[in-house]
Amino acid sequence: MILRREPLGKHPSVFRSMTGLTVDAFDRLLPELLAAFAADRRRRLDRPGRRRALGGGDDFDLPVADQFLLTVVWLRHYPTQECLGYLFGVSDSTALRAIRRCLPLLERSGKDTMRLPDPGKGHRRDLPALLQQTPELAVIVDTFEQRTQRPRRRQRAYYSGKKKAHTLKSQVAVDEDGHVVDVADSRPGRWADLKVFKRSGLAGRLIRAKVGALGDLGYVGLDGVSPRLRAATPRRKPRGQDRPPEDRQYNRAFARRRIRVEHAIGRLRRYQALSAVNRHGRQGHAARVRAVAGLVNRMLDHQQHS
Repeated sequence: MILRREPLGKHPSVFRSMTGLTVDAFDRLLPELLAAFAADRRRRLDRPGRRRALGGGDDFDLPVADQFLLTVVWLRHYPTQECLGYLFGVSDSTALRAIRRCLPLLERSGKDTMRLPDPGKGHRRDLPALLQQTPELAVIVDTFEQRTQRPRRRQRAYYSGKKKAHTLKSQVAVDEDGHVVDVADSRPGRWADLKVFKRSGLAGRLIRAKVGALGDLGYVGLDGVSPRLRAATPRRKPRGQDRPPEDRQYNRAFARRRIRVEHAIGRLRRYQALSAVNRHGRQGHAARVRAVAGLVNRMLDHQQHS
């Protein structure tokens, strides 16, 4: 059966397996995407220096809604263009053009779902006494690595000693409800987590929003990035000594608060475009992460309101 929105929507469990979204969540997102697609098309058609009259050229083989469906299926399962074109009954070049048109719009939609916590709303968590020194309102920051094909140049820069492979590193920040609030530009896997944070520009946004940051041991020194940034990390084991019992208790409480970012990364990596071996180099990788983060955020919102 050729995949299309209408027949696939009659099988909700299959639709969710193919896209990671429920039919209702996809239909709620679709009007926003269609409006963005129409605005982008008008911008392309009205560009200065255009030589072809409006209405010229061949019609696209897929309706716009099915182009977005194709792109979401590609993010979820990461098939080759040939396989994707076969599933949708189009050529591989048509499938590639659909992805190139729709992915930037999904990335933009994903950014629209990312909001830092608002300190003005007085939203606070009841913190254990052990964590009173950590920021009450904070985002949890962590990175994940995706294997990539060996680069032709600068191979050493992309080699991750942790993964024993060439990787791309993505940093995500999550609020305490599990929503992704920031995705940094993808970096070579060799970069340290703290270096990725410093280059991401997230510290300045957190300071302006009066929001703190929590990180794992890869972010030791986070509180030294800026004197105005409130940050916390687990307590390290003293060299040559046993870990004090109070540090064990603190780290357990800290891990229970920080686990939300691990769950969020797990939801992101259910999309094979972020877990299979990357076939497209560094270019466009961050766009895929942001697009998937937007889909995951909307699915969380749908589950919370249903």
